[in-house]
Amino acid sequence: MAEEGYLSSAWESGDQSDFQTSGGHGRPQLRTFESAESSSSSPPITSSPIPRSSVDSAGRSSTTRWQESPPGATSERRDTLTAVHSDATNLVEPTFDENVLRALCEMDCGVPLLLDRIKQSTISCREASVFFKKRAAMEEEYGKNMQKLARSTAETYSMNDGKAGSFVNAWQATMRVHELMAENRLRFAQRLNEMSEELAVLTKEVDKNRKQTKELAQRYERALQESEAATEKSKNRLDITSEELERVLLQKEGESLKDNAVQGRVGGAGGKRVIGKAVAKGGLLLKGKNPGNIQRQEDDIRSRMSAASDMYRKAVTDTQAMRQEYFNFQLPRILRSLKECADEMDLGTQYHLTRYAFLFESIVLSDGTILVPPREEGLGLKASIETIDNRGDFRVYMQHYAYARGGAIRGPRREGPSEEGFLPPLPRHESEKVVNVPSNGVNGVHDKGRPTFGVDLAEQMTRDNVEIPLIMVKCCQAIEKYGMQTQGIYRISGTTSKVAKLRQRLDQDLESVDLDTPEWSGDISNVASVLKQWLRDLPDPLLTLGLHQGFIEAAKIENDRLRHIRLHERVNELPDPNYATLKYFLGHLHRINQQAAVNQMSMQNLAIVFGPTLFGVVPGSGQGNGGMADATLQNLAIETILNHYNDIFIDESESAT
Repeated sequence: MAEEGYLSSAWESGDQSDFQTSGGHGRPQLRTFESAESSSSSPPITSSPIPRSSVDSAGRSSTTRWQESPPGATSERRDTLTAVHSDATNLVEPTFDENVLRALCEMDCGVPLLLDRIKQSTISCREASVFFKKRAAMEEEYGKNMQKLARSTAETYSMNDGKAGSFVNAWQATMRVHELMAENRLRFAQRLNEMSEELAVLTKEVDKNRKQTKELAQRYERALQESEAATEKSKNRLDITSEELERVLLQKEGESLKDNAVQGRVGGAGGKRVIGKAVAKGGLLLKGKNPGNIQRQEDDIRSRMSAASDMYRKAVTDTQAMRQEYFNFQLPRILRSLKECADEMDLGTQYHLTRYAFLFESIVLSDGTILVPPREEGLGLKASIETIDNRGDFRVYMQHYAYARGGAIRGPRREGPSEEGFLPPLPRHESEKVVNVPSNGVNGVHDKGRPTFGVDLAEQMTRDNVEIPLIMVKCCQAIEKYGMQTQGIYRISGTTSKVAKLRQRLDQDLESVDLDTPEWSGDISNVASVLKQWLRDLPDPLLTLGLHQGFIEAAKIENDRLRHIRLHERVNELPDPNYATLKYFLGHLHRINQQAAVNQMSMQNLAIVFGPTLFGVVPGSGQGNGGMADATLQNLAIETILNHYNDIFIDESESAT
C-alpha cells in the first residue's frame, strides 16, 4: 500500500523539507506527500471523518490546508494508532520498541518529555567527553615526561664515569622498560583524544537533530491550532447568518420581532451586535415591510448562509483530517525521531565508556607484560636488575685498571738497596711454595708449566698445535652436554671458590681435568664462568683492539642489511686464530640459543653477556667508564653476528655437507 498522508500548506510555508535526520545515524527521513486537487461534491458534516478517496473533493478550493494523496493511491484513514502500526507503511523499524512509542503517543507531554531527556543525555555525554580529554592530557604529559627522563638518564650515564659491565647492561634495560611504558601511555592518550572528539561530534549532531525536530513539532502544532481557530470562526459566521435568516422569515410571516423567541435568544449586548450586523448586511429595519424587499433579503441571506455552511463544512473536515493526520501519523514520527536521538546519545556514551574501560585494562596489562615479559621475550625489570654481578664487575675493572694504568701510576717503592733503607723481602708462606712446586700441584695435579689464562691466543694455539684452543673445546663440549637445559646459562655466575679452583687446575694441567665428573657437571655454571674468565684474560681481546673501532662504526649503521655486510667484512679481517676461535665459539652460542625456550638465553641476552667480554677495553681511549659508552653498540654487533651466523661463517660447501 502506498504511503498516504495530508500536508498542510501552512506547514509547507516554512521548511519544505520537513524534518530530515542525519543520514550518518541510520534514521530514515520524514518525507512530505504531495497530491493534486480533484473535483467532487463536498461530503456532509459528520462527527468523525469518513473514509475518502482522491476523487471525493470536487468543489474544494485551492486554499485547502492539507493536500491529498497521489491519484490512484488508497488513502483510507484509521482512527486509532493501532491501525497506523498495522499499515504496510512501517512508521518504526522492527527493532524499535513499539510499546514505548505507543505509550509516548498516548501521553500529552510526549514531545517535551523526550526533549528534556535528550538534554540530560547531552549533558552526560558532554561530561564524558570532557573527562576523556582531561585524562588524555594527564596521560600524555606523564608519557612524555617519562620518555624524556629515560632517554636523558641513559644519555647522561653514557657520558659520565659510571660502572660498566653487568651493571650498565641492567641499567640500559631498565631505561628501555621505562621508555616502553611511556610509549604505552602516549598511545592511550591518543585513543582518549579520539574518543573525546567522537563524543563531541555526536553531541553536536544530536543537538542539531533535536532542534530541527522541535521546530517541526511546533510548526505542526501551530498549523493545527490555526485550523481549529478558522473552524471556530466559520461556525460563528454560520450561526449569525442562521439567526438573520430566521428574523427575515418571521418578518415575512407578519410576526413582530419583539414578540418572537428569537429576541430572547439574542438578548443582551450580543443581540445588539447581531442586529447591528443584520442591519448592515441586509438593511432589515430600514427597508420596511415591503414583500419585495423582504424576498430579496431572504434570497441574499440564503445565499450567504449556503456559502457560510459550505465554508464551515470544509473547515470541519479539514481540521478533523489535520488532527487525525497529526496524532496518527506525524506525531509518532516525531516521537520516534526524538527517541532515536536519545537512544543514539545514550548508546554512544555507553559504548565509549566501555571502550575506555577496555583500553584502560589493556594499558595496565601491557605495563605488566613489559615489567614481567613471557620467558621467550627476554628479561623483565626485576630479572634485568638481578643480572648485576658486582663482584665480577669489580674483578674485571681491577684487571682492566691495572692493565691500562698500572704503568702510569707509581706509588712508594717496594724494594731497593739496603743502603737506602729498604728491608729485605719477607719470606713466602708455605702454601705459596706448594703452589709453585712443579712436581706436585694442588690436589695432586702436576703443573706442566703450560699456562692457559692470560696467554696470547695465537701463542697458545701455536704452542699446543691446535686449530681451536683446548680450553674452549673442553668447556664448550661440557656445557653442551650438561648445560643446554640450564636456565640462565652464562648469565648466572658460578660459585667463586669452585670457579677459582677449576681455573687453577685448568691453568696447571688442562688435559688432566675431567669435566664429566659430578664435581663439575653438577653445577655447569662454574665451567661457564671459567670460560668467560679465559676470554676476559686474553691480552688482546678475541675481536682484537685493532679492529675495535671498525666493529663499533659498523654497529652504528641503522640499516640492518648494510650493518650485517659491514660486520661481515670486519670479521673477515680478523687474524686466523681469532677467526677460527670466534667461529667455533659463536657456533656454540648459536646452539645454546636453539634451546632458548628452556634456558631463556635469547640472542639479545647472549649479546649482553658476551659483548664486553669479546670486545674488551681499549686502553688509553680516554673513557673513564671503561668503554661503557660503546656497550650498546658492542651488544648490537654481537647480536647481529649471531643472527647471521650461517651467512657469515658457513659457506655453501659446509652447509651441503
